[in-house]
Amino acid sequence: MGWVIRAKQVDVPRRPVARLATVIGLERLDRLLAGAAAFRERVAGRVIWNVNSTAVGGGVAEMLQVLCGYVLDLGIDIRWTTIDGDPDFFALTKSLHNRIHGRADADELGPAEAVHYEATLTANATELFERIRPGDLVILHDPQTAGLASALVEHGALVIWRCHIGADHHDEITDNAWEFLRPYLRTVHGYVFSRRSYPPTWVPDDETWIIPPSIDPFSAKNQPMDPDTVRAILVGIGILAGTADSDPHRFTRRDGTSAEVVRRAQVVAEELPTPDDQYVLQVSRWDRLKDMGGVMRGFAEYVAPTGPGYLVLAGPAVDGVSDDPEGLAVYRECLGQWNQLPPDVRRRVVLVNLPVDDVDENAAMVNALQREAAVIAQKSLAEGFGLTVAEGMWKGRPTVGSAVGGIKDQIVDGTGILIEDPADLASFGAALRELLDRPDVATHMGAAANRYVAANFVGDLHMLRYAQLFETFLVT
Repeated sequence: MGWVIRAKQVDVPRRPVARLATVIGLERLDRLLAGAAAFRERVAGRVIWNVNSTAVGGGVAEMLQVLCGYVLDLGIDIRWTTIDGDPDFFALTKSLHNRIHGRADADELGPAEAVHYEATLTANATELFERIRPGDLVILHDPQTAGLASALVEHGALVIWRCHIGADHHDEITDNAWEFLRPYLRTVHGYVFSRRSYPPTWVPDDETWIIPPSIDPFSAKNQPMDPDTVRAILVGIGILAGTADSDPHRFTRRDGTSAEVVRRAQVVAEELPTPDDQYVLQVSRWDRLKDMGGVMRGFAEYVAPTGPGYLVLAGPAVDGVSDDPEGLAVYRECLGQWNQLPPDVRRRVVLVNLPVDDVDENAAMVNALQREAAVIAQKSLAEGFGLTVAEGMWKGRPTVGSAVGGIKDQIVDGTGILIEDPADLASFGAALRELLDRPDVATHMGAAANRYVAANFVGDLHMLRYAQLFETFLVT
């Protein structure tokens, strides 16, 4: 095929589970430790493998860093490897991603696309056979990996397919994607989705588990960060106006070592907000389904004319996420839209590309951005789960989000504002304006949001649910 496949194993440092007690309490920690001890005995001699398409960029990679680190600390052998592919492969899987969300971006997927998909994953499977042994437990993540399932099952592995995306409705567009994937998933031992409405009709109910994702309160993206450090980081990377203090730029890496934010972001702006200015933040991939352009229009038409404040749209550097070929095109569309804004609005909109060369440093930048924001937006047109919502809520920020996918599971009464129709820019703008104009309401919502995330979206629950899933197969 002209492209040399190089599946790569990702090194993950241990993360001390015991520190979760400060967030989840001793009772939940004891339940996790007891569950891990029982599972460790049952799984002895087997390796748990996670297989996905990238080690950086996006929520799946971030969650795997966290969960693998905690599971290692629990004395369970867990490993993570990424697959490889050429640009055509990732363009195809991006189309699958969009179609599963109900968005058509090209002609229907058919036999011609299947040939390239299968060839790419056959080459990856050959590499994986050198690592994965018969009897090992394998979690394949998302459409990029579905075509590995049959080969790994024949190899003797116990295979679960974990789909992090989906739509609450099914139509011809979603059906085309699911029918494309169906032949590759016939032999898997089980399926995991984030919401009950996501599985296609041909997935058996008794082989399906619903496991929402989680955040790590101590990751570089979510760890406590004092206001001086927050502002020093944002000034240092070029997002806030001012002079950077050389001292408080430090954060703690996944391995527990201290590091400093040294890279600068790529920023497009005519004027930067100062530490005294409010800003609305949406941070996500440059992906059409995240609707960064719609956020810009909503701010320009319904927020900027009625009061002060800035909008910051931040995403990963467009050349840094290997499995998302759409990023550069979407960013250029946003840049073109920014150039067309009226001058008095354009000066209040900031476009940011965050470097991803260092995963922890990138996470610390996002942490600072979210903590300084007055309001966090996630106006997605479709969303598998949208963990940036939980991350913002964890920091006590009020969030305005679309009532799509997993966002509905995160923003509940009193923790933020849901917009029923993502295309309703007037309602979106009014919600932003309300929270900008009423800091008392915003503060109350933010506190409630933090409590809700602690109760529902921290990693101990996530790990126990996976243990229960695998126990089902290990018993039978």
